[in-house]
Amino acid sequence: MNRSLSVRTRNQSERGPGRHRFSMATLRGMQQPELSKKLYKIIKNENVVIGGYESAGRERVAIAAQLSDWGETTGDDAVSDISDKLGVLLAEIGEQEDYFAQNLEDYRSILKQIRNTESSVQPSRDNRAKIQDEIQKLKYRDPTNTKLVSLEQELVRAEAQNLVAEAQLTNTRQKLKEAYDLHLAATIERAEKQIILARQGRRLLNLLDDTPVVPGDPRQPYERGNDARQILEDADNELRAWEPHVEPVERGGELASNLMPGSANQQGEQAEDTILGTPAPVADVDGAAERVTHQREETQSTTASTTTERPSGSRLEPTV
Repeated sequence: MNRSLSVRTRNQSERGPGRHRFSMATLRGMQQPELSKKLYKIIKNENVVIGGYESAGRERVAIAAQLSDWGETTGDDAVSDISDKLGVLLAEIGEQEDYFAQNLEDYRSILKQIRNTESSVQPSRDNRAKIQDEIQKLKYRDPTNTKLVSLEQELVRAEAQNLVAEAQLTNTRQKLKEAYDLHLAATIERAEKQIILARQGRRLLNLLDDTPVVPGDPRQPYERGNDARQILEDADNELRAWEPHVEPVERGGELASNLMPGSANQQGEQAEDTILGTPAPVADVDGAAERVTHQREETQSTTASTTTERPSGSRLEPTV
């Protein structure tokens, strides 16, 4: 295919010439958290692509109608009938473009869920870093300040929220598979159905007798109308009988609506109370907070034990 193995731009010099135009969409992109900016661009550009498919579908339907109208004005019964039937097939090809665009919109909505998750992780990271800075400053200025206790508790909560948010971010792998499973399955469906329509269109063309006529000789009368109608019926029957035959995309397990592991029942119960991209439910944060606290206690216990049992003259301590 004479293509590179990757479509990623290696450096700025490889980009083609172009002008950057500022718009409201550009402003919205700048306001996105750094973590979700790239996916935001993909979602925005996919919207343009979807509009292109919708426009192409409408234009194809319009051209099909124009073809039928033109055939009627030729005064040739054969051309009139074949062009009309061909227009029906071409219009259906245009409808497939519109249907494909609808499937792309569904795929795009799943990408939005991933973007929302990325957007929700950045504030949790920033909040944890902010509390850590406050604790360090207060320890430096006033180590005995009673506010340190409340800040430490707040830090545990912030670390728990971040732990849940980071887990949600990791679990977006399943959403990525779901999105492109839908995208590629829709691509296959569009291609296979358009192949059906194109093949039936070629059968229609074979009904048109294009034998050269000597000037003054009459053209043979057109008698293939029933055959042309049968071709349309065959096309309709094939489309109705079409079934997808694609390799299934496997899933590693079930996720609740907040992108945390859960059974189908839990997913149904949480669907009303949880919106993807918002902070995790209190139960998840509380559980994570307990794990963070437990890890801290174990770390402190291990540190204290190591300090107590360290022998005098160890290489870890300066000898006198």
